[in-house]
Amino acid sequence: MTTETKRINPKLIVQLMIVLVIVPLMPMIVSGAWSWWQAWAYAILCILGFIISRILASRRHPGLLIERSNSFGKQDAKPWDKVLAPTVAFGSILPLIIVGLDKLFGWTTPFGATASVISLIVVVLGYMGGSWALIENRFFSGVVRIQTDRDHHVITTGPYSIVRHPGYASSIWTYLATPILLDSFWALIPTLLLIGALILRTSLEDRTLQAELPGYTEYAKKTRYRLLPGIW
Repeated sequence: MTTETKRINPKLIVQLMIVLVIVPLMPMIVSGAWSWWQAWAYAILCILGFIISRILASRRHPGLLIERSNSFGKQDAKPWDKVLAPTVAFGSILPLIIVGLDKLFGWTTPFGATASVISLIVVVLGYMGGSWALIENRFFSGVVRIQTDRDHHVITTGPYSIVRHPGYASSIWTYLATPILLDSFWALIPTLLLIGALILRTSLEDRTLQAELPGYTEYAKKTRYRLLPGIW
């Protein structure tokens, strides 16, 4: 029996059910529109993206999934991230609820097939980028902390050679494209607030790593941008 198997418990099962079933299907659960192809495309991407990325990450970095599953209980997480991490995690569900309500009450005129296809491509690329960051970085925790218990050191390969926070960068593109894919102008409002919280978290995390993680300052001089090459 592996360590990961030993750590499976009812709480983890509930978390997986929420991540793999409730959240991906939220737009259809709220709207009742079970023939909505864009929502099904989004749900399938969420489910497959989560499962495939976690399988690949656990094979490459045993122990990473345990770290992530216990993230919110870490005592050495930065105090500000004990607020921001759950805010971002649970805040990402709100646009999906708004999307479902928008579909139910017809608040937004559909953006059209071209917008759906382009936004679907962006969502796919966003999931691929986030998965790449997860697989590349064995310290990809759910909270910001210096993982001295896991021999924390700087990761500079893969997407981390392009920007310093590729996981967050990929999430931002996914968040932006999702309301367009699901035809909801009103869902863009909480989405922009969510992105603002994510940018704040990126800034605070980067400052923490430069101050506390050996070698990160030197890495930041070589990989200049946090989220978007040429801008920030």
